[in-house]
Amino acid sequence: MRKIFKPIISGLAVTLLLSAGSCTKDFEKINTDPNAYTNENFNPNYLLSTSQLTYTGSTDFAYDTWRANLIYASTMMQGFSTVVSYWAGDKYILNEAYTTAYWGTSAVGAYSEQVRNIADLVYNTKGKPEYNNLHQIARIWKALIFARLTDLYGDIPYSEAGLGYHGKIYTPKYDKQQDIYNDLLKEVDEATNALTASNENLVGDVIYRGDINKWKKFGNSFILRLAMRLIKVDENKAKEYANKVINKTMTSNDDNAYLKHETSGARVTQNRNSQVLLGDGGQEHFYTKWSKTFIDFLKKSNDPRLAKIAVTKLYLSDGNKDQNASFITDPAKQKGMPNGKDLGAKPEYNIASDPNFTKMDEYSSAHPEMIKREAPTFILTYAETELLWAEAAQRWSIGGSASQHYKNGVKAGLTYLNQYSSTLGISEAEAEEYVIKNPLNTRDALNQINSQYWAHTITMLDFYETWSNWRRTGYPILISIGNYPGNATGGTIPRRFPYPVMEAAENPENYKAASNAVTGGDKLTGRVWWDK
Repeated sequence: MRKIFKPIISGLAVTLLLSAGSCTKDFEKINTDPNAYTNENFNPNYLLSTSQLTYTGSTDFAYDTWRANLIYASTMMQGFSTVVSYWAGDKYILNEAYTTAYWGTSAVGAYSEQVRNIADLVYNTKGKPEYNNLHQIARIWKALIFARLTDLYGDIPYSEAGLGYHGKIYTPKYDKQQDIYNDLLKEVDEATNALTASNENLVGDVIYRGDINKWKKFGNSFILRLAMRLIKVDENKAKEYANKVINKTMTSNDDNAYLKHETSGARVTQNRNSQVLLGDGGQEHFYTKWSKTFIDFLKKSNDPRLAKIAVTKLYLSDGNKDQNASFITDPAKQKGMPNGKDLGAKPEYNIASDPNFTKMDEYSSAHPEMIKREAPTFILTYAETELLWAEAAQRWSIGGSASQHYKNGVKAGLTYLNQYSSTLGISEAEAEEYVIKNPLNTRDALNQINSQYWAHTITMLDFYETWSNWRRTGYPILISIGNYPGNATGGTIPRRFPYPVMEAAENPENYKAASNAVTGGDKLTGRVWWDK
């Protein structure tokens, strides 16, 4: 893959080299640094590249990914399991440094690395016809960024966020999640419809390489996902926006949105999940495994994904991070690790108390092709979209047949794996055989559809989305691990991340109002607006 991540200078600064010489009519031209970026010579495409890359994780050793996506969401949703002591997710323990890592600080995290750049891009391309498509894509990407933030925390700074430079707003208000979602839907709808066929050179687009037709499908598919979040709080709006995008969404895995990483830029350009799961910062390589819940789900229906995504004996000791070339892919040998276990002294929690425990390396790890450093980060897929259509059809009889959309979604969730690597490829014939044997049962359709959504987003390693969709639907029905010592939820699966404590000092009035407004309290058991 060609190198596309170029150094970005934040802000559009003009450097004037003032001299003591006499004035001339060419003073400004003579005394302007030809290498400086200005509004006239800065190419905003590079801000899009940066925004797309940082959405996949922070550049600070990916602490937001490590803590929010993996430590918390992956284990709460029983996709992964681990006995690493600081992985608090499936123990339901509150570690405020971890739950606030995605929000971030003034230096790293979503607000400083994602919101700031995308706000600059939207601002600097607005009203410029030569950048119309770039501007509309930036609006869609901005909505994507804020959708995840509000799904994790609830009411958040939105309308005034990222405007410290352009608007001198340093203590932004927290917008209500209902208002945020209404605006996200409006923004993505308008921006998607404003995309046009043109000769505009979108050199900064590292997702679709400037393919406007794919961006239109992405925008409309994203609208569907946003709309379906609202089924418990504003079903009429959910149905309204779903109807708007019928026959306009992704049509195959070729439309999948993913960022293909590369190794040349070290931590900055390598896959964020992979850095953690390969043990760059600890012993996750040996002690983080597929959850028993997930592996058992695949085994129950002889799911062909099991033979592709899971391996045993990938690492043979916690002190050696070299992968064993003779790892085992045999589905019959795969074994998920139960959640809520550790290596401590209490036998009821120690992993050795698991009746199926033999050796740690006989629990299933993610296939090395899924966690290689140049592996893609998946952002939005055809399989997700078709499963959402299956649910919409089941609920409202719109957009076609629920059974057909379900079949399409499940098949796509199998066959897309070759976008990780041909090694993981599942053929159309294998996928067809699987869905014929496992059709949609209308009596249990919502559970079945959303259980497949859960399984698919787990294989995407997009546990943010796994958690959000589970909170939205309640499916699959996950059994909590119970009252692990020191847990903060009374033994129930967390529903949101609390606000950063630092907000109390940096944005006190707005923080206090938002914190007091959280249904159930500003804690792990509180709920965001759409999670009724």
